[in-house]
Amino acid sequence: MNNIIKRRNFIKTSAASAVGLSLATYPSYGMVGKPSKELKAGIIGLDTSHSVAFTKVLNDPEALADIAGVRVVAAYPHGSKDIEKSVSRIPGYTKEIQALGVEIVDSVDALLEKVDVVLLETNDGRRHLEQALQVFKAGKPVFIDKPVAASLPDAIAIFEAAKQYKVPLFSSSSLRYAENAQGIRRGEKIGKVMGADAYSPAHLEKTHPDLYWYGVHGVETLYTVMGVGCQQVKRTHTDDMDVVVGTWNDGRIGTFRGMRAGKLGYGGTAFGDEGISPIGPYAGYRPLVVEIVKFFHTGNPPVAPEETIEIFAFMEAADESKRQGGKEVSVENVMKKAQSALQGRY
Repeated sequence: MNNIIKRRNFIKTSAASAVGLSLATYPSYGMVGKPSKELKAGIIGLDTSHSVAFTKVLNDPEALADIAGVRVVAAYPHGSKDIEKSVSRIPGYTKEIQALGVEIVDSVDALLEKVDVVLLETNDGRRHLEQALQVFKAGKPVFIDKPVAASLPDAIAIFEAAKQYKVPLFSSSSLRYAENAQGIRRGEKIGKVMGADAYSPAHLEKTHPDLYWYGVHGVETLYTVMGVGCQQVKRTHTDDMDVVVGTWNDGRIGTFRGMRAGKLGYGGTAFGDEGISPIGPYAGYRPLVVEIVKFFHTGNPPVAPEETIEIFAFMEAADESKRQGGKEVSVENVMKKAQSALQGRY
């Protein structure tokens, strides 16, 4: 895999340009407007409940127009290799998805021969770069579920590879589409957002940076309403809780509270120049699936690459703050370190 990346030589940008990735840097992909035929979708990874949940929505014979035109026809089960709580789910989810009329195949390559678009659902972010490269080389638009990768260098590499291969890529948590979140983002609820507090469960997995595994959902909630531009991050960590405070380049402050004990939930509060609003409640998977369907029909990602990358830089900065005993950490410096790691690896 590393040789493939090295040959393609797609990591050439500076730290500043990586932070500044935007939709404008990505080509126009064609695929404009709904296709005349139904798009056949394939799933990589049956180690997460998302695979079954998304299939139930997409393959519903009574589906409304906003999710029509995409049907899951094939799935490759693997998936995590050594995260037992994920690996153990594969047999059960395989049976469930077969019952929905989905063919099970024995390789990613076999899957790619049967489908037009791909849902990369593998629970283990460490496998995403390898699997995404196979999809990019086949030229198939792909949605990559959270976490987009298990390291910041891999996250940047995935988006740079999509650009190199001219393949549409979209990654998002379903929390981005919680009730009120989009209205706040568009300035329709509370005017200009002056700050926000977001929260979610933040269970830890030893193979991933702390917040990548589950806290990513609450961090994405925070970024949905705050947008990009975080400069400094400071984290307070205990066994049961994380509180991460980010300072944006215009002086705004956003916080994420990650919970591992007590009553858990998703949501937050946004503070604007015209009012205060809850960010939630969480609206389930369907709103995200609607956005995935739009993306597959048009080839236009609804979230800019720079925003997704900064979300992961924010979480990496939070990890670095923890390592430094809660000191404030520069997001820009974290990005520079990730770029250096890329140049050394690929």
